[in-house]
Amino acid sequence: MSAPGAVLSRPPVQAGGPPSLLPQVALAGVCGGYAVGAALGWGSPQVAKFMGDFGLSFAALVAAVSCGLYARRSGTRFRPAWVLFAGSSGMAAFGNAIWGWYEVVQGAPVPSPSMADFCFLLFAPPAIVGLLVLAKRPVTRAGWVCLALDAWLIGGSLLTLSWSLALAHTAHFPGRSVAQCALALAYPLLDIVLVSMVLALHFRRASVHRSAVNTAIAALALTVLCDALFTSPLLREHYRSGQILDAGWFAGSILLAYAPWVIRRAPGDLGGDDRATRQARRTQTPAGRPIAGSLAALAPYLAAGVCTLGILTNVLDGRRLDHVVLFTGCTVVLALVVRQGIMLLDNLTLTQELAQKENHFRSLVQGSSDVIMIAAPTGVLRYVSPAAAGVYGRDAEELVGSELASLIHPEDLGRVVHEVRRFLAAPPDVEPTTRIECRFRAGARRSGGDGWLNVESTVNRHHGGLIFNSRDVTERVRLQAQLQHNASHDALTDLPNRALFTERVSKALTGRRAGDHDTAVLYIDLDGFKQVNDTIGHQAGDDLLIQAAKRLGDSVRAGDIAARLGGDEFAALITGDGTCDPSAREFRIHEIADRLRIKLSEPYRIDGRDVRVAASIGVAFAEPGITPAGLMRNADLAMYRAKQAGKGRVELYAPQMQAEVARRAELATKLRTALHEGEFALLHQPVVELATGRVTAVAAHTRWRSAQGILFTPAEFLRVGDRGRSTEDGDRTAELCRWQLEAAVEQAAARHRAGYQVPVAVRLSARRLLDRALPPKSIESLLARHALPSGALLLELSDSDPRIPLDELERRLVALRRAGVRIALDGFGSGYAAISALRRLPIDVLRLDRGLVDGVVESARLHKITSGLLRIASDLGMQSVADGVDLPEQVLALRAMGCTHGQGVAFSGPLDEHRLRRALTRDSYPLPTLPGEGRAVVLSGSRLPVRHGGVAGPDALVHPPLRPNSETSVPPT
Repeated sequence: MSAPGAVLSRPPVQAGGPPSLLPQVALAGVCGGYAVGAALGWGSPQVAKFMGDFGLSFAALVAAVSCGLYARRSGTRFRPAWVLFAGSSGMAAFGNAIWGWYEVVQGAPVPSPSMADFCFLLFAPPAIVGLLVLAKRPVTRAGWVCLALDAWLIGGSLLTLSWSLALAHTAHFPGRSVAQCALALAYPLLDIVLVSMVLALHFRRASVHRSAVNTAIAALALTVLCDALFTSPLLREHYRSGQILDAGWFAGSILLAYAPWVIRRAPGDLGGDDRATRQARRTQTPAGRPIAGSLAALAPYLAAGVCTLGILTNVLDGRRLDHVVLFTGCTVVLALVVRQGIMLLDNLTLTQELAQKENHFRSLVQGSSDVIMIAAPTGVLRYVSPAAAGVYGRDAEELVGSELASLIHPEDLGRVVHEVRRFLAAPPDVEPTTRIECRFRAGARRSGGDGWLNVESTVNRHHGGLIFNSRDVTERVRLQAQLQHNASHDALTDLPNRALFTERVSKALTGRRAGDHDTAVLYIDLDGFKQVNDTIGHQAGDDLLIQAAKRLGDSVRAGDIAARLGGDEFAALITGDGTCDPSAREFRIHEIADRLRIKLSEPYRIDGRDVRVAASIGVAFAEPGITPAGLMRNADLAMYRAKQAGKGRVELYAPQMQAEVARRAELATKLRTALHEGEFALLHQPVVELATGRVTAVAAHTRWRSAQGILFTPAEFLRVGDRGRSTEDGDRTAELCRWQLEAAVEQAAARHRAGYQVPVAVRLSARRLLDRALPPKSIESLLARHALPSGALLLELSDSDPRIPLDELERRLVALRRAGVRIALDGFGSGYAAISALRRLPIDVLRLDRGLVDGVVESARLHKITSGLLRIASDLGMQSVADGVDLPEQVLALRAMGCTHGQGVAFSGPLDEHRLRRALTRDSYPLPTLPGEGRAVVLSGSRLPVRHGGVAGPDALVHPPLRPNSETSVPPT
C-alpha cells in the first residue's frame, strides 16, 4: 500500500463476542422434539390428540406469559406491541384448549363453527396491531397513506391469487351453511391481512430491537403459513390433531415466546433507549441494507405483478373472469397509481429540499475561512475548498488529486499516521472526531518559497475516508514558543532563569553522566551592585547586568549553561569531563571560576563612564546522591563564604559550611523563642569620670539568659541577624533593638523616680535608626510616655557603614537632639567613616574603640594615636569615653591623655538593677594611683602591678579581679 493509503487505511475492528447459543439450542431441541413426535404419531391416537390440542395450548400460553412478563418489565415505546402479542397468543391458547376439551375430554368431534373458531379468528387482529406498533412510524400523513396503500397492494394481490386458486371454490362449496362458508373464508382473509402486514412492515421495522422484531415476524409468518395450509380444502378434510402441521404452530408459539428476550441475548441489542446504542446503530451501515432497500422499493410492483398473475390464471384456464378478482385487481392498480403519484410529489419536494441544502452547504464550505478537504481511503485528496488559496497559498485545483502524505512534513508524518489509525480503530460513538496538528507544505504566496505552515485539523469520518477541517495556527504556535521561552528565560538578560537552570541541573544529575562527580555549579554574586543602583540609577544597573550576562554567556563552554537567578545573582553549570582525581577536578573548576571572576570584575562602560564591580563565586561539586536543590544550596553557601572572606573571591564548598548554617539556624530558632518568651535581660555598666571616679552615666547591655544560667552577650547572638541575609533574621534583630531601647528607657525612668539621676546610654546602629522598623518620632514618643527628662538618654551610633546616607542620618539626629537626646559616636578610630560622621553629624560624646584602649599602655605608637584622637575631641568640646578599660594602667594612661570618662571591668562589669542601684548609691569608684606624689605617668612596656591605697595596706600590690566581658553569672533574684 502507498504512503497515502497507509495514512487512511482502516484497521480491522474487533467485533464483539458471539451471543450465547444455549437458548437457541434449547429452542431448536424443543421444537425438533415436538416435530419428531408429531411425525411418529406420538405412539397412540390419544397421546397425539393430547399433544396436538393441549400441547399447542401450552405453547401459546408460554408465549403469552413470556410477552406479558417482558411488557411488564420493559419501559420502551414498544411495550404495547408485546402486550398485544401476549393477547394474541392468549387467544390461541384458549382456542386450542377448547378444541382439546371437545376432542380429548369429551371425545366428540369439534362442531363447526365453535368457540374455538372465534378464538382463532381473534388471534390475527391483536397481532396485526402489534406489528403496526413495531413498525417505523411515518412522520407525515402521506407516509401513513403510503403504508396503507402498500398493505392493500400486498393484500389485494394475495387475495386475487388466493381467490383464483382456491377461495372461489370455498365460497361456492355445496352443502355448507352461510356461517360455515363465512368461517371458511374468514381464516384465509385474516391470514392474507396478517401476511400483508408482515410483508409491508418487514421493510419498515424500527432499527431498535431489530433482532426481537425479526424473531416476532418470523413467528407470525410461520403461524400464518400453517393457517394457510389448514384452510386448504384438501388438508382441512384430512386434518387430525397431533399431525406434523401442529409442529409448525408449536414452533411459531415457542419462537414468539423467545422473541422479546432476544433483545438481551443479541450483541449490540442491549434494550431500552440507550443513547450510545442508538448512536452506534445510526453510524453503522449493515451490509444487507442496500438489498433490503431495493426489495422495499420493489414490493408494490411485485404485488401488482402477483395480482396480474391471478387474473391471467383465470383467463388462461378459460374460466369466466370473477367479479371479485376483477374488482380487487382494479383497486390494486388504482392503489399503485395513487402511490406512484404520492411518491412523485415526495420526490419533487425532496429534490427541491436537497438542492436548497446543497446550495446552503456549498455556500458555507466555500465561504468558510477554514480549509475543508475530503481524502479518499487511498489518501488522495478528492475535494479542497477555495479557502486553500488564502490559507496555504495554493489553489484548490492544485491540491486536488495530491497525496495527503506528500503535503505533511516528514517529521510529523509518523505521528499523523498513528493518530489517524487510532482514530479509525475507535468506535464512532466514543470518539466522533479528533484533532491533529502538523506542519503543512505551503505555497510560494504564503512562504515566499518552499516553506511549512503549522496547521490544526479537525478530522471526521466520511464513507471510509476522512474530512479535514483545517486552519492556520502558525502565529499561535510562534506565540506559544515565545511564551515558553519567556517562562524559562530572564526577561532582561535572556539567560535561562532559575526554573530552567534547576531543570538542567536535575538532568545533569540524573542523566547518562550522573556518575561524573566533577560536574559543578558556580553561584555568582556581583559585589557593589546595589551601590551602582543607588548612585548611578537603576537603568545603569540594568545595563551592567546585561553586559555581565553577555560576558558570562560568552565565557562558559558550549556544553555548559549560564543563568540569571535574580537580582545580581548568576549561576553556571559546568559539566564534567570524566576526571576522577579530586585535586585535578578542583583545580580545573577553580581555574574556570577564577577566569569568570576576572572577566566579570573588569570595568563596565556605562553612559561614558567606567563602572567597577567585583564578583564573589561559590563552587559546589555534584556528590553522590545530592539533589539539584542541595547542589545549588551548597554553591550558595560557598558564595556567601566568599563574600564574608572579603568579596571578589572564589570559595569551594566544604561540609563545615553546612554545619555552620545549621548552627546559625538553631541559634536563630532559639533567638526567636527567646524574643517571644522574654528570656532577655538588660544589664547596665557604670560610666565613670576618670578625674573623680564618680558614676556619671550607665550603659545598657542586652544579655540572653541561657538554660545553664549564663548570660550571653550580643557578640554571640546578634551575629545571627548581622550575618544572616534573610529578612526574617533582620526582623528579629530589629525587634530585639526595639525591646532593648524600650526596656532601657523604662528602667531609666524608674531610677529617675527613685532619685538616681544618671543618664542611660543605649547602643543603636545607624541602619536601625533609619530602618522602617523604627518609625520616625517613635523615640520621642517613648520618652514622652515614660516622662524621661531631657538629657537622660544617650544614643550611641555603632554603625560605620559608608553606604549609609549621611544626609538622612543628619536630619534624624538633629530632630532627636531637639527632643533632648544626646548623641555619641561609638567605635571612634576604627574606620574612615567615623571621620566623615564626626565632620557632619551633631555629636556630643566620642567613644574610643576598644582596639585603641587595649594596647595604649604597651604601644607608644598607639599611645600617640589615641592621644591625638582625644585631643580632637577636646578641641571640638566633646566628652570622651574609653570603652574596654579593664586595667588600672589603662585608667592612669587615659586620664593622663585627657580622656574624661571610662567604662570597663577596671571599675565594674555589667550589673543587674539591684547591684546597679547599690553602685549608684555609693556614687563613685576608687581610682588607681602611683607611689610618690600621685603624678599620673604613662607607662609603656610590660604591665605593672598597681598599689591600691586603703584597700589592702600600703605595701599590697594586687591585680584587680578580671572577668571576661563575654559572659556574666546570673545574679540572685
